[in-house]
Amino acid sequence: MRILNLHLENWRNFTSVDIPLQRRVFITGPNASGKSNFLDALRFLQDIASSGGGLQSAVSRRHGLSSIRCLAARRYPNVVVQIEIGESNESTWNYGIDINQDNQRRPYLKKELVTHNDDVILDRPDHEDEDDAERLSQTHLEQVNANKSFREIVEFLSTIKYLHVVPQLIRDPDRSVGKLGDPFGGDLLEQIARTPKKTLDSRLARITQALQVAVPQLQELRLERDVKGTPHLSGLYKHWRPRAGWQSEGEFSDGTLRLLGLLWAVLSGGGPLLLEEPELSLNPAVVRHIPQMFARVARRSGRQIFVSTHSTELLSDPGIEPEETILLQPSPEGTVVSLAASHDDIVALLQGGVPMAEAVFPYVSPENAEELAAFGER
Repeated sequence: MRILNLHLENWRNFTSVDIPLQRRVFITGPNASGKSNFLDALRFLQDIASSGGGLQSAVSRRHGLSSIRCLAARRYPNVVVQIEIGESNESTWNYGIDINQDNQRRPYLKKELVTHNDDVILDRPDHEDEDDAERLSQTHLEQVNANKSFREIVEFLSTIKYLHVVPQLIRDPDRSVGKLGDPFGGDLLEQIARTPKKTLDSRLARITQALQVAVPQLQELRLERDVKGTPHLSGLYKHWRPRAGWQSEGEFSDGTLRLLGLLWAVLSGGGPLLLEEPELSLNPAVVRHIPQMFARVARRSGRQIFVSTHSTELLSDPGIEPEETILLQPSPEGTVVSLAASHDDIVALLQGGVPMAEAVFPYVSPENAEELAAFGER
C-alpha cells in the first residue's frame, strides 16, 4: 500500500492542502515554506498509531496544538489531517481526524472518520463519546481494543520512517543511549547491529558497492562491538600499507555517513520513507543519480519515498515527472501547495526538454535573493 492523497487544514504552514501523491514524491520550496512540516503531517499520524504513542503524546512532542495550528488560521479552527491509502484502482482506506483543544489546552477530537471504499467503518463522536467526553482525548487509531476493524491502517502508518541523518550523532559514543528508531541517526549503528547476520552481510556488501561510487578508495565495511558492547562500523580504505587503512565511523566524512544512512534506510523496511534533503554533503555528480535509485526501489519493492530538496542536481533528473513534484509557495494566507503538473507553463517547458529544476525553481525561489550579496555594505 501507499499514500494516495493527503488533505490538511490549518496544519503548520498550511491553511489548506489537498494533493495526490505518487510512489516518488519530490517536495521543493524556499526556506521556511513548510517542506519539513509537510512531511511532519505523516509523522504525526505515525506517532499516533505507533506502540506507546497516541494523540496526546503526538501533540505534546510538537509543543501543543497552538504550535501546530497554522498562524494564518482564523480563531480556534480545527486542525485537520486526512489521508487516503491503498493502491490505484483497488480498494482504498481513508483515515482522518479533526482536532481542537479544551480550556486546559488539552487536545481532543472533534471528529475521527474511517472509511473503506464507500463504507463508513468509524464515525466519531458517537453516542458513547457523548456519554463520556473524556473518550475524545484518544483516537481509536491508538487503541487495540477499538481499531480491529481498521487495523490495516494502523499497521501501515506504523511503518512510516523519517530520516535526516546528523553525522555528529553517529560519531557520538553515547549516541544510542535511550534512543530507539532515532530519526536523526543516533541509533543507526544499533539498528545495523540488530540485523540478522545473513541479511547484514548482504546489505553491507550492497552498501559498500554503492558507497564506492562516492568514495572510490573504500574497499570494505564491517561491524564490530567494543568491550562495552557498543557497535562500531569500520571501513577499509586503500593504503600503501596493507590492512593499515581501517577507519571507524568517527573518522568517516559527513557525506559518507549521510549516504550510508540513506542507503541503509532504503534497504530496510517497506513502508513510506520520508527523507530531508538527502543531497547534503554529497558531490553533485552523486546527487544526480539519487532519483534513479529511488525509482528502482519503487519498481522492485513498491516502497513510497518522499524527498524534500533544494538541490538543482537532484531535480535535474530527466525521469522525474511533473506529477511527482510538489511546489510550496509561501503567501500571507499560508503556503500554497501545488503539483508541477498543474502549471501549464512548467509542463510546456518540460515537454521542450527543460530540466525539472530549471522549470520549477522560478516558482519556489525567494524573491530578491540577490539582495543578500549586498549584506555588509552599510
